[in-house]
Amino acid sequence: MPENAAPVTASRAALTFVLLSVFIDSLGFGIIIPSLLPVIVELTGEPVAIAALWSGYLMAVYALLQFFTAPVFGNLSDRFGRRPILLGSLFAFGVDFLLTGLARSMTWLFIGRAFAGVFGASFAAAGAYIGDISNDQNRAKNFGFIGAAWGSGFTLGPVIGGVMAEHLGARAPFFAASALALANVAFGYFALPESLPPERRRKFEWSRANPFGALRSLSHLPMIAGLLFAVFLYQVAHDSLPAVWIFFTELKFGWGPAETGWSLTFVGVMTVIVMGGLTGFLVRRLGERRAIVLGFALMTLGFLGYGLVPNGWMIYPAILIGSLGGIANTAMQSVMSEQAGPSAQGELQGALASIASIAAIISPIFMTRLFSHFSGEDAPVHLPGAPYVVSAVLVFCCALIGLRAGRAGGAAG
Repeated sequence: MPENAAPVTASRAALTFVLLSVFIDSLGFGIIIPSLLPVIVELTGEPVAIAALWSGYLMAVYALLQFFTAPVFGNLSDRFGRRPILLGSLFAFGVDFLLTGLARSMTWLFIGRAFAGVFGASFAAAGAYIGDISNDQNRAKNFGFIGAAWGSGFTLGPVIGGVMAEHLGARAPFFAASALALANVAFGYFALPESLPPERRRKFEWSRANPFGALRSLSHLPMIAGLLFAVFLYQVAHDSLPAVWIFFTELKFGWGPAETGWSLTFVGVMTVIVMGGLTGFLVRRLGERRAIVLGFALMTLGFLGYGLVPNGWMIYPAILIGSLGGIANTAMQSVMSEQAGPSAQGELQGALASIASIAAIISPIFMTRLFSHFSGEDAPVHLPGAPYVVSAVLVFCCALIGLRAGRAGGAAG
């Protein structure tokens, strides 16, 4: 595949390619979720509450390495284009899934997560790609499509993974996820065009290719500093879901891989509906500032539902309400992408990935420990949903930040 940038007239085809790439990536990730708990329990011999801590450490290793390397690869994509970064990161995920499937000790799992942490910047690369081919009229809608593609993969992934785990063993989904990721690399090599033309590329600078330099470079832009902090709080809250969900639902509701898979499938369905069908319309009607505030308010209600509902079926209305809050993150991405300009989309996405990584270091360890503390026999109050109550407080703070930042920056709406 030549490295020449795709012409503007090919932007629709380019969007299709990158969204399909995100879909296959999320499908592979969703497949492994119902199987992660059995594999950790098998390798450690520990009960669920302790296995949750191991899961938190695995996520933290990935996030720590992403914190340092995501800005490097984001800036490299501003210099050399999005295509090689996206394909390389998908290859890293394929290796990670393969090592997890073959693991004979927890060391194998940590090696796989470390490899993916260094090279796995697929979502950031996809975001930069979308920024390249979008304009003011379709930017929010296109970022919503990324969420819809991810949600579509999640719709199918957990169900497939749950069925495979029950019939073929807990490790089978990891091999399937690896095959999907590596097949996606082969597909993208031949089908994915470059989105960043040579005239929009900029010189690689180490002073900007680190998390602190990237944040400093971007924070002078109107609204960006406040929204970057909101992104951090949002990610800490959001990462409580993958960190605790399988442990929380098993302990509180007695769910197994199949029930967990169906709940995550519903999350995927709602993500597709909101991101693919409602986001563009709602952001356009509400304006970006109001979409941010309203979205985080709905997300607050959703997290409170997760943490406090007494029966398993009640999780589903909470998911519905919380999913509608997804318009907030999309509206924030649209605002920041517009302000970053065409030559710094990779830098922006790398900085956002670093912020997400810091949150992903803190959140899994903090939230799994919070879950363990309030779920054990010696808990002062038995409240397995404590991580989600804390998350509700965090996203409510995001709503306040969005309101303040919007007024200061004079955002639309």
